[in-house]
Amino acid sequence: MAGIIVVFDFDKTIIDLDSDNWVVDELGATDLFNQLLPTMPWNSVMDRMMKELHEQGKTIKDIEQVLKRAPVIPRVIPAIKAAHGLGCDLRIVSDANVFYIETILKHVGIHDCFTETNTNPGYVDEEGKLRILPHHDCHGCSYNTCPPNMCKGLVIERIQASLAKEGKKRMIYLGDGAGDFCPTLKLKEEDFVLPRKDFPCWKLINENRDLIKAEIHGWNDGEEQEHILLQIINAITIEEN
Repeated sequence: MAGIIVVFDFDKTIIDLDSDNWVVDELGATDLFNQLLPTMPWNSVMDRMMKELHEQGKTIKDIEQVLKRAPVIPRVIPAIKAAHGLGCDLRIVSDANVFYIETILKHVGIHDCFTETNTNPGYVDEEGKLRILPHHDCHGCSYNTCPPNMCKGLVIERIQASLAKEGKKRMIYLGDGAGDFCPTLKLKEEDFVLPRKDFPCWKLINENRDLIKAEIHGWNDGEEQEHILLQIINAITIEEN
């Protein structure tokens, strides 16, 4: 089972919403967020929003409490624990940020299931303010589905390069957004992609099926995600034994 790498997006793949919007909405800053969004990239807007919230007296504790209320997609936690228990190498590739992701994963008890989290840096500065930075400042991705701060395709290529030194590895990628399309294109014939049905990644995959080498399995909800993921893991196990 050590030969199976399962890569999860986070927003709308593990939790059932967008974590950035959730924090902004729950802390009453939606109007300001909507005003700022047309003026700068999303990642930069979130860093600015943390500054504004800090100035309004919102604390890191307030942000943590909001994050702990974020709904996880039903059946995703058991699926992650099962895949981890079967010896799969679980990783996260997300355009959220490390503070949000780690706060939620620790709260729901699955933080230790993951060997790596690839996302935008987030840290608390000396003033007690959360700072959110880009994963990388720029990238040469030719797809306009990737935001300027993070090309998940580049992250997957880096993971693939590191795995190549360890022998044969098969990857299962789960995601929902337009940013999950680029990494899908990096997957090989022996890999699997699990896009959430009727979300942007699913639509892009269906419009560009000839570009996808991996086997495609769509899912609607957590129950279906769990069933498909564990079915694939078990099938690979039987095949390789």
